[in-house]
Amino acid sequence: MTPPIVVHPPSPAGGRKVTAHTESLGVAHRPEDVVEFLRRAGLDPADIQLDDPCLIEWRGGGPDVWD
Repeated sequence: MTPPIVVHPPSPAGGRKVTAHTESLGVAHRPEDVVEFLRRAGLDPADIQLDDPCLIEWRGGGPDVWD
C-alpha cells in the first residue's frame, strides 16, 4: 500500500512538493513545513511522525534532505 503523503525529491528551484493522494499540499522547505501542511489537512501534529513509512513516502531522500 502506498502511503497517503508523498514528499517529492528536491527541485532545482528549491523545496520539495508535498502531495496527499495526488492533491498538492504545497512546497516544503524544511520538515516543519511538512508538519504544517499535514496539520492543515486535518492531522494532529502530535500524531505526525515524519519517519513513519505508513504515513509518508519520501522520494529522493528522507526528512534530512532539502537541497
